[in-house]
Order: sequence, then C-alpha cells, then structure tokens
Amino acid sequence: MKKWLLALCIGGLSLNACAAPDSATPGPEAVVRKAVLSLAPDASIDSVKPAPFPGFYQVITGGQLVYVSTDGKYLLNGDLIDVGAKKNVSDDGWAAFRKAELAKLPETDRIVFSPAKPRYRVTVFTDVNCAYCRALHEHIADFNKAGIAVEYVAWPRDGVTDESGRTTDTYKEMVSVWCASDRKAAFTAAKLGHAPKSASCTNPVKDEFELGVRLGITGTPTIIAEDGTMLGGYVTPDQMLHLLSKGS
Repeated sequence: MKKWLLALCIGGLSLNACAAPDSATPGPEAVVRKAVLSLAPDASIDSVKPAPFPGFYQVITGGQLVYVSTDGKYLLNGDLIDVGAKKNVSDDGWAAFRKAELAKLPETDRIVFSPAKPRYRVTVFTDVNCAYCRALHEHIADFNKAGIAVEYVAWPRDGVTDESGRTTDTYKEMVSVWCASDRKAAFTAAKLGHAPKSASCTNPVKDEFELGVRLGITGTPTIIAEDGTMLGGYVTPDQMLHLLSKGS
C-alpha cells in the first residue's frame, strides 16, 4: 500500500520525480489533489498543505508523505532535508499530522496506564502478541514511576482480515481485550500470554488499525510523543525518559 504511488510512475522508479498530467482545475490545492488521484484514483488523501519550499504542496495519503508541484506536473517521493539546519523537514510534517489525528482519538478508546500526575504522555500502537510489545509492557510500572503515562492503541500486526477475507486471530483477541469488563487486566493478561475470554462489543480496534496505517505505522510497538514525534519501537523507561526530555 505504501508503494502505490511509485508503482504508478511509469518508468520512473529509479527517479525522485514523476510527471503527473496537467490540470485545468483552478486553485493549487485542487490541482494537487487531481494530480494524485490521476495516479491512484482510489487513494484517500488525508492531508494537503503547502510544502516548506516554494512551488509544492505536502500530501499525506495511505501512510505515505509526498510532495506535488502546484501545477500538478511533478511528484517528489522522499525525505526533505534542510541542509543548513541538518534536519529532516519531512519529520515535522509527519509529527504535525500525527498530533492532529491522535487528538481526535478519545481517551476512552485507549487503554491507559498512568501515574497520578504524569510529566509526559506517549501513545503506543501495540499488538498483544508481539514479543517487543510484551517486553515493553513488563516495565509499565517503571514507566509510570518515571512520570510517563502510556496510552495504548490497538494495532493488530496481522491486520483486521487475512488474504482470504477472514478475520485474523490477533484482531479477534484484541477485540476481546477492548471489550473486556476490565480492559487493563485483560490487556496485561494477554501480554503475559493468557488469551482473553472471547467477547464482542462496539469497539475501536478496526478504526485504530486504520488510523495507524494513515499515520505511517508499519510495526509494533510504535511510540509517539505528545508533539507527534515518532520515538521508535521498544525502549526502556530510562531511554524513553531521555528521548522525551530532549524534546521538552
């Protein structure tokens, strides 16, 4: 899914830019949208904003960030580097998008382990079965002791359905956790290898998986700071505290 744009740039896979057709649609944002849809008609465009360099817009769609010229003729795929500042500017675009999207996700749809007065909050996209997710949760008391609130969001690594269209076992297990009468207890038990009692209810697991795809999540655990910065995968409490204090 993340490579659909490049696959559609005929003969341009070895290049940084590919041509898109001209558009007579007035307004640069409309032109940019039409250019993207001309390459991938079924694409869901999540964000279109002016790029931090002239003549282009920043587009986020399907978990991918690209730059499209305001005339709709060119698409650039790859990180944008500020040479003088020695900084990946694309990271800022992603961070702003993640922060805005996560702000829409209510706390009631997350499983939250928090100290009374947290200094920091992180969102962790997690799968109940992945080894590093389980290792991270083993230290949840230490994260909280360090003043870090951990807010878990469901991201079954096997997806919601398999290639045959059947619901995956991991998805069903995570639904059972999110539908448990005591979510936190069921979540911790699942992290210890104890399958939850089968349960169903109105739940956010599918929506959270799709949110993760839009945010560029490719594996678990994925840790995101309050400002939308991606902190990486498994880290120890000391490592996370160091990363968070650097961004303060």
